[in-house]
Formats: sequence, structure tokens, C-alpha cells
Amino acid sequence: MSGEKPGLTHIDASGEAHMVDVSDKAETVRIATAEGHVKMAAETLALIRQGNAKKGDVIGTARLAGIMAAKRTADLIPLCHPLMLTKVSVEIEEDEALPGLRVTATAKLTGKTGVEMEALTAVSVACLTIYDMAKAADKAMEIGGVRLLEKSGGKSGDFRHPEAR
Repeated sequence: MSGEKPGLTHIDASGEAHMVDVSDKAETVRIATAEGHVKMAAETLALIRQGNAKKGDVIGTARLAGIMAAKRTADLIPLCHPLMLTKVSVEIEEDEALPGLRVTATAKLTGKTGVEMEALTAVSVACLTIYDMAKAADKAMEIGGVRLLEKSGGKSGDFRHPEAR
């Protein structure tokens, strides 16, 4: 950065919360990718893999829930702008090392503000949905590792998490 100290953009000089005015910002292509995981018993992962969860298709339902959540981020996070997303993808992969499922979400648009919160919301809700759909088999599941992997576009430029795969 240009020597200036980063501040909190949603807090004004008097310390009150406000929505950032983005009307003077340039429209740019903005993309953000986030990840998280649900750690579970190996037996629970096998149950999901075999499609035998009582509530149905865990992975398909979690993918849809994540996409829907990204589109509703402004309704969930008080100071987020409502955005016209042009793409949201949610990928869910098995990870035997956890054991569990890894969730990755990408959000994209051409606009005046970033899509980091939309990607993070998609991951969070997809993980919560996995938990909800499999909790009958495994209440000890753990949701973790929710983080921004990378983002591009906008005045602040590109970011890539130092530990991103």
C-alpha cells in the first residue's frame, strides 16, 4: 500500500457503522474463492458417498444451498451491498485425510464492490447444510477452515492466501 494505514471501511469517523459508498468506484471484474471443510467419522463419509443419508443427496443439496446463500449474502450480513452475481460455483470433494468433505466456492461479477463475502457465505452455508443433512449419523462433525483463498479485481488488487493449495 502507499504508506497509509489500513482502516475499517464500515466505521465512520464517529465510530458508527455505515454502508460504504461505492458509487464513485470503477466497475471491474471481481472474483473471489473461499474454502472450508466438514470433518466427520469415516463411516459418515462412507454413508454420504453411498447416498444413504436419511435426508437424501447431501452433496447436491449442500451445493445448491451454497449457491443460494451467495445470492442472499446482503440479507445475512448487515453492511454488504446487494450484488448482481454473474457466477457462483460450489465444489465439494471428499478428503480421506480429514476424513470429510472440502468445500470450495467461487463468486464473480463485474461491479463496484468485491465478492469475498459471497464466496465465504456460500462455503459457510454449504458446510452447515452438510452438517444438517448428516447429523443424524454423526453429531460430532466439525466445521472448520473457512477462509478466503484468493480474490482479484478492485482498487485493493489481488490477494492469494499464503497457505492456499
